[in-house]
Amino acid sequence: MITLRKSEARGHFDLGWLDTRHTFSFADYYDPHHMGFRKLRVINQDIVEPHRGFPPHQHDNMEIVTYVIRGEITHNDSMGNKAVIKPNEIQRMSAGTGITHSEYNRGDNILELLQIWILPDQKNLTPSYEQIAFEPPHNKLLQHSLGIHQDVRIFTGCLDENQHQDYVVNKNRHIWIQMISGQIDINHIKLNTGDGAAISDEIKLDIKSYEKSHFLLFDLN
Repeated sequence: MITLRKSEARGHFDLGWLDTRHTFSFADYYDPHHMGFRKLRVINQDIVEPHRGFPPHQHDNMEIVTYVIRGEITHNDSMGNKAVIKPNEIQRMSAGTGITHSEYNRGDNILELLQIWILPDQKNLTPSYEQIAFEPPHNKLLQHSLGIHQDVRIFTGCLDENQHQDYVVNKNRHIWIQMISGQIDINHIKLNTGDGAAISDEIKLDIKSYEKSHFLLFDLN
């Protein structure tokens, strides 16, 4: 079963400096029918104007993954981490017992990113930080070796036009696809830029691209 979450159906707020779209309920956006999928709790697509960002704020008991699409984000946190995350890099922060961090677009260009929250497999973990650079995959899926405290695997998919990729879904596993750009077909269901899809009770995914496409695939228990 494949259930589409169309891009235009997401929660949307334009604050001037921040244009944000929420796949699931978040902050002032509440939709009881879209509270998350399995342990995947938040997928926010944020577009941040130059020299703006999120001042210091706290999180706890959440696995937070940042995936930069364009531009770069400057990260500082209460563990002493200072980092810049760019495209083809992925960041994981385990908030655990509590962490304070800030995120700013210090550059002169637009920043676009996906911020992803995943519920951890246990509470009150020691906070930790991880940042990994990767080569963007070409006509295949790339699994990110992130130390997420949950039974979830995250893949980046990059397909040229008219390409094909199979993905075998193991028993009792569930898939979320989040489109970043392009247009693909999954088992005869079409996804466009910004669309998401919740997938359960499928044995194999037959992924075909209509045009150059970029997406994330989450494999969840």
